[in-house]
Amino acid sequence: MGTLNLLIAVCLAYVALLFVVAFMAERTALRGKAKWLRSPIIYTLSLSIYCTAWTFYGAVGFAARSGLEFLTIYIGPTLVMIGWWWGLRKLVRIGRTQRITSIADLISSRYGKSPLLAVFVTLIAVIGTTPYIALQLQSVTLSFGSFSANAPEAAQFGDHDATALWVAAGLALFTVLFGTRNLDANERHHGVVMAIALEAVVKLFALIAVGIFVVWGIGGGLSETLDKIDASAIGTWQVPDGRWAALTLLSAAAFLTLPRMFQVLVVENEDENHLRTASWAFPAYLMLMSLFVVPIAVVGLDLMPEGANPDQFVLTLPLSQGREGLAMLSFLGGFSSATSMVIVAAIALSTMVSNHIVMPIWLRVAEGGAMISGDVRNVVLLARRLSIAGVLALGYLYYRFSGGGAALASIGLISFAGVAQFLPALMGGIFWRGANRVGALAGLAVGFAIWAFTLFLPSFGPGVFLPETVFETGLFGVGWLHPQALFGITGLDPVVHSVMWSMTLNTAAFVLFSLLTFPEPLERLQGAQFVNVFQHTGNPQGWSGGVAQAEDLMVMAQRILGPVEAQSLFQRAATAQGLAGYLPDPTPEFLQMLEREMSGSVGAATAHAMVSQIMGRATVSVEDLLAVADETAQMMEHQSQLVAKSAELTRTARQLRAANEKLTQLSVQKDAFLSQISHELRTPMTSIRSFSEILRDAEGLGQEQLSKYASIIHQEAIRLTRLLDDLLDLSVLENGQVNLNIRRGSLTEMLDHAIASTGVTTEGLRIHRRGLDLDIEMETDLDRLAQVFINLIANAKKYCDAPRPELTIRVAQRDNYLVVDFTDNGAGVPRDKQDLIFEKFARVSDQKAGGAGLGLAICREIMARLGGAITYLPGQGGASFRVSLPMRLKMAAQ
Repeated sequence: MGTLNLLIAVCLAYVALLFVVAFMAERTALRGKAKWLRSPIIYTLSLSIYCTAWTFYGAVGFAARSGLEFLTIYIGPTLVMIGWWWGLRKLVRIGRTQRITSIADLISSRYGKSPLLAVFVTLIAVIGTTPYIALQLQSVTLSFGSFSANAPEAAQFGDHDATALWVAAGLALFTVLFGTRNLDANERHHGVVMAIALEAVVKLFALIAVGIFVVWGIGGGLSETLDKIDASAIGTWQVPDGRWAALTLLSAAAFLTLPRMFQVLVVENEDENHLRTASWAFPAYLMLMSLFVVPIAVVGLDLMPEGANPDQFVLTLPLSQGREGLAMLSFLGGFSSATSMVIVAAIALSTMVSNHIVMPIWLRVAEGGAMISGDVRNVVLLARRLSIAGVLALGYLYYRFSGGGAALASIGLISFAGVAQFLPALMGGIFWRGANRVGALAGLAVGFAIWAFTLFLPSFGPGVFLPETVFETGLFGVGWLHPQALFGITGLDPVVHSVMWSMTLNTAAFVLFSLLTFPEPLERLQGAQFVNVFQHTGNPQGWSGGVAQAEDLMVMAQRILGPVEAQSLFQRAATAQGLAGYLPDPTPEFLQMLEREMSGSVGAATAHAMVSQIMGRATVSVEDLLAVADETAQMMEHQSQLVAKSAELTRTARQLRAANEKLTQLSVQKDAFLSQISHELRTPMTSIRSFSEILRDAEGLGQEQLSKYASIIHQEAIRLTRLLDDLLDLSVLENGQVNLNIRRGSLTEMLDHAIASTGVTTEGLRIHRRGLDLDIEMETDLDRLAQVFINLIANAKKYCDAPRPELTIRVAQRDNYLVVDFTDNGAGVPRDKQDLIFEKFARVSDQKAGGAGLGLAICREIMARLGGAITYLPGQGGASFRVSLPMRLKMAAQ
């Protein structure tokens, strides 16, 4: 029990180390110091996710059973990296420009952003990866079993099912903690990638250490080991029945289409140039991983007793020689291989499930669709975490139902064949513009059905999912529908048989239906952008069916991207269009950018559907169709010049239109200003004159009446003085003649003073503060800034029309600015009045109007003199004003 307890302690310590490494990498990335995390070496090591427990344990067992055939699993990826890195570069470029989050996202986005296709690809990926996850659980369980065999009193480890369940639960917990920290799947999982890079080093070091021990510690040296290999059947070069070619093709296809490989190869890629390093470094890594496979297999067959599991030779050989320390290192290598695969596969699959299954269903069921209230990010994160648990549970169930007794290599090949069904749709999508959604669906449906019937369902054994009669007489008693002799062709290896028929008919159906059907305009547009990704900038699609309000789009974007990211995105777009504030015109260019940003969080198909709910039906314009046509280089150059000029003209026209609208509004406001100021001045003057005449002419007035009339005259004089003071203050601010009194003070104390000055009570207006956990000391004109705060709080008290008025004051630090948001829960400012509220004498309505309408105009001028700004923030559910001030501040604690 001492050895087992030590093994468990080492495993827990290793997992804790992974936690620390992942956590530190995440913290480093958040601080913006993650340059070393984006190195090509880290990227190359992350590709080692291909080397799972099958490679660490199963390759030796594969070699012991089938000789040098195990090399096919390494040859396929090597050929892809060395001979097709330019194709990988194209995939990476497509992934970045389209903000692809998974292989399901890429395929659905290519074929018109089809939700149905995304769901189908996701289901195939989950089912196809399930055997692979079961393989990892089986390898770890067998490893524990090998150690417990030397400790007969360790009865609890004899229950392999319980061990597999605990392993699955632990992996699910780790993946949830570090795989769902960021909602945007296009934001790299630096913590997970760094942990995988560490595991890549551990498993390579462990396998080489065992290999060196076997060759020089057991085999007697290099020459003696080579003699044993020559004398063994393993060293015989045999290429029987086309199995080598089939397995090489299968491993190459799986390298591209496995969800976990697509995750690290495309989604986690930081720089296309990393592929140059990976094109030689990753094959070198594979060579080192395979270097000692044959010696370990040969020595294991010689030394281990008859019937020993060759999949465990990497572990049992050191144990048989009493090298428990080396055996623990070997166990950690296999444990690393299994855990890294499960973690990344679970992340990739959970992203696909949440984006393409859970979110579309939730949007359809929830009232309000894309405009539903609440933070959608919480729904997405919960869906991904539950999906991770579900994926691990499916792997465990496959392990239980399949019996967990098959060779590791055979289980891995089942999974390879399943995900390889994506290859025709994937390759056709990035190289053939004529490929369409109908063809992709037909090919995937045919290929998946044949793979499931000929390989996946038979892997459970007769009588589990397929009746025994099917294995004897074929489906429905039809002999040519036998799972392992389809169409009457017998004598083939089951894997070769399944791969041959599934891939052949998959490709045939894909090509045939693509030729027989015509792609929709959006598919043709996407096809041009995918196929010509290096030349095609991609014109944005047009929209019809409704006029979008930018504020509606902002509300939706905030609930997907988060308030900070969405507001920054909208402000940049408005600035690029020559507009002020946070609401750009919903042009096709902006909508395409918004859709791509959202696709990083919920997938391309769901993002497209959400924008469509607000915009109406998406269409493709004539310009889009022109982009689909084949242009010559001269036409492309001419078109790019025209597009640039057109964009500049559009920007200028938009600015002129906005200026014209503003001038029109100001002209109307000028008349209103003259009328308003006449009214504001005449009213108190009239009152003063009238009551003064009463006091002068009336006789016999009592003391009470005299006091009353004098008080009215005094109040009207104060009102008139306040109006003149405001006008003078505004004039001084506008002319830049104000002298600022720069002092230091606490933001918290200033807000306390502002709240107290307005006389706000909890019964009248409930105030909530957020983000004030830091006592911020400011260096500015405190009196002027307090004047702004008092005005905003007083306005909320006066104009918030909610049954229970509330005001939320939120403080944050963004882009070297201190940002203070004042947001109430009222009806807010109407869209057509938002551009005028900072003008003189501007009033949204006459409701509770008690001032002259100069407050916000004065606030704007004050913030301009302080080097900051005050803006109206739309889409917050009520009236929201943002006060921004440069970060000339420091923490009071310092």
